[in-house]
Amino acid sequence: MRDTVPLVRPRASDYRYFVPISTRWMDNDVYGHVNNVTYYSYFDTVANHFLIREGGLDIERSDVIGLVVESKCNYHAPLAYPQQLRGGLRIDKLGQRSVVYGVGIFAEHEDEAAADGHFVHVFVDRATRKPTAIPDRILAALESLRDGL
Repeated sequence: MRDTVPLVRPRASDYRYFVPISTRWMDNDVYGHVNNVTYYSYFDTVANHFLIREGGLDIERSDVIGLVVESKCNYHAPLAYPQQLRGGLRIDKLGQRSVVYGVGIFAEHEDEAAADGHFVHVFVDRATRKPTAIPDRILAALESLRDGL
């Protein structure tokens, strides 16, 4: 049996970029709260919102795209429909071809995360799917999230 360490709930101040998220009826499971797999959809939404809005990613035509290669979520408190949320984003690690985002999901007016985790994008050539350098505009946007933390 492994020893477990209690998870620390991140605070909103741990993140630099926020996206509003509306829960949907279908997000709830039979237990009356947002199902665990839905949080990964929230993570994807937050990261891609940032890439499109701040990094200029054209999801239909960009030569370079980000593919998810890893994700993890820690659950701290239940959320349920109908509830307004905020997804927070930060950069935990930035390389030449990949980025590790830290993501927190918050109830609209709460300071402590209901869930948090990480989400890893590897940037690849759209046609060949081979890893490639992060485009300059996206890299600059990602670096802006990393600065000052």
